[in-house]
Amino acid sequence: MLEELLATAAVAGTAGLVYVAAAARVVKQYERGVVLRLGRLRGGIRPPGFTMIIPGVDRLRKVNMQIVTMPVPAQDGITRDNVTVRVDAVIYFKVVDAADAVIQVEDYRFAVSQMAQTSLRSIIGKSDLDDLLSNREKLNQGLELMIDSPAMGWGVQIDRVEIKDVSLPETMKRSMARQAEADRERRARIINADAELQASKKLAEAAGVMSEQPAALQLRLLQTVVAVAAEKNSTLVLPFPVELLRFLERAQVQPGAPTVEQIPTRPRPDEHRDDEFVLDEPKGDKFRRGEAEDDEFPLDDPGASPLPGPD
Repeated sequence: MLEELLATAAVAGTAGLVYVAAAARVVKQYERGVVLRLGRLRGGIRPPGFTMIIPGVDRLRKVNMQIVTMPVPAQDGITRDNVTVRVDAVIYFKVVDAADAVIQVEDYRFAVSQMAQTSLRSIIGKSDLDDLLSNREKLNQGLELMIDSPAMGWGVQIDRVEIKDVSLPETMKRSMARQAEADRERRARIINADAELQASKKLAEAAGVMSEQPAALQLRLLQTVVAVAAEKNSTLVLPFPVELLRFLERAQVQPGAPTVEQIPTRPRPDEHRDDEFVLDEPKGDKFRRGEAEDDEFPLDDPGASPLPGPD
């Protein structure tokens, strides 16, 4: 009798151990357990740790609650300004409701991946090339909103979306390089012109100061000579001031000697004076220029009647 009891206890213990081994489950700290009993959602979400289910009746689904990093495959598209680009991105998301992630969608990872690809193509078609290259933060926010709206019903929360790279055609790259080079050349010319303007103002102020003190020009000349001689050059260029040439020119003119402007000039023999001329008449009457000469009136009697003309 005792042996039968011991055998029964041993069998019961063995069955209990087999049942516990089959029913025991361990949920990790970053996971949550969803129990489906006969195909229906059972109770709440199983927390991390040791838990028990009914073997053959219950089915435990473990859902990872960590943030998932998923690369979005590169998508080809045409921007709003008709430029063909190839854009890839990366998406960060996590499950916030384990029950919805199991019940509402078949595979939430695949669903999020497909939604990210379609949203990325939509963003490419709505944006300009300059926005894709320089205003990525705004595009990332718009892409995040487009993906997060349907993902909330799946128990998934989009944490962040980043556009990784924008690939351009080689012709467009060369065009952008030429544009950037032209823009930098334009800015360099503007900076040089501004520097020339400031230098001209300073030189004008310096000229005004040197005009008040002529000795300052000589001191500046000596400073230039010292600066050139410090380089130990074999050739020395010495600037000659224009003021010294003018001084020498004035010194060559003797006081009291007529200048070129003061020497009178004689008219040529074939030239006559412009104000009057002499007629070849016996009386030698002089007529002013501008007075009309009439051959019909004699010169001796101005009041005589005109001579009869030929018939």
